[in-house]
Amino acid sequence: MLLTNQATTTVFESAKGKNEKVLLVANTGWYLYNFRLPLLLALRERGAQVVLVSPWDKYVEKLQAEGFWWIDLDLVRRSTNPFLELYTIFRLVLIYLVEKPDIVHHFTIKCVLYGTFAAKLAGVKNVVNAITGLGYIFINPSLKAKIIRLLTKPLYYFALNAKRCKVIFQNLDDLALLVRQGLATPEKSILIRSSGVDSERFRLSLPKLNVEEPIVLLASRIVGDKGVYEYVEAAKWLKAQGYTAQFKLAGALYPGNPTAISEETLVSWESDGLVEWLGHVDNIEEVMAEADIVVLPSHGGEGVPKILIEAAAMGKPIVATDVPGCRDVVEVGVNGFLVPPKEFPPLAGAIETLLNDSKLRQKMGLIGREKVIQEFDVKDVVNKTIDVYEQMGALNTAISHTTQNILPERDVSSLELKV
Repeated sequence: MLLTNQATTTVFESAKGKNEKVLLVANTGWYLYNFRLPLLLALRERGAQVVLVSPWDKYVEKLQAEGFWWIDLDLVRRSTNPFLELYTIFRLVLIYLVEKPDIVHHFTIKCVLYGTFAAKLAGVKNVVNAITGLGYIFINPSLKAKIIRLLTKPLYYFALNAKRCKVIFQNLDDLALLVRQGLATPEKSILIRSSGVDSERFRLSLPKLNVEEPIVLLASRIVGDKGVYEYVEAAKWLKAQGYTAQFKLAGALYPGNPTAISEETLVSWESDGLVEWLGHVDNIEEVMAEADIVVLPSHGGEGVPKILIEAAAMGKPIVATDVPGCRDVVEVGVNGFLVPPKEFPPLAGAIETLLNDSKLRQKMGLIGREKVIQEFDVKDVVNKTIDVYEQMGALNTAISHTTQNILPERDVSSLELKV
């Protein structure tokens, strides 16, 4: 069933008098609303018909309230049932045949893999695939992950090398890895770092000076791959050393993920006085405003972590792991620290350094905000993405579209990759 809202919107004709149709496909409404709403609004403003495709969640209602047309997609993110997977592809083919989009933009891995195949079956001419992180199957050393990686490589090759297809990467490390494995080519690839940060929403809120109980925050999905166990161990060690900092953990449970952490475990940590679990937080900027240090000890698989650029935009020093994506945001000793993944002693040491020096926290916070405004502004990201559509010929140049003062997206076809 196609579920849509009844809101109507006024669009502006493009220079050639045609309202092009853009389909954006993701594995959650949450992703489209929290990561891509500025892009959706900009597309509508410039005259495009915007159609959203995702499974239903509560964020779909927010997207509908903004006036966007939405189509339901039955997609089980962690399913390996071949019949369910084939049904998802068939469903996408039907959607594309009915909607007849000028361009389809896929976000998240399963949508990229299945969506590209469906788009070609349905005759969609222009496809953009966003690699927003390589995820579990590329970072996990388990036998299961290796088997899945081997089985999905042909799909990756097809999705990243299809005709009239462009691939947007968020960091050069992911691109280099997929080129090294023969799955991507620099010629079809474009680097647009992150989904951008709104510096008006995430306003400067510097860490407090000489506070007795500094607040340390980790905000992510509650899974082992985000470094939650290392964070708790670091909190345990620092408390044992006499530090009175508050360690907070914001994020939703993620059942079905191979490294999911149970609610019982979280309750146990709280009972032991190690961390305070806040659950899912809609207005993360309100929680982050109170924090003095923001941490993301990810094991990898990130694009450019949005929580890090949001934290830096608010003037928070950040501690992250030295993995692709995180290292794009953190300049060691300048706006934060990078530590080895999967090890809690270096993580605890970096947090300890910041706990001991409130002036350093403020200094790093100010530099971090300046960095992300210059490098990760959401308006730049939106304009660069729309430029990709236009260069493919999928969108006409809109009368209201202005990007004269925006640097073009980074075409990596001429870069020398270390492969």
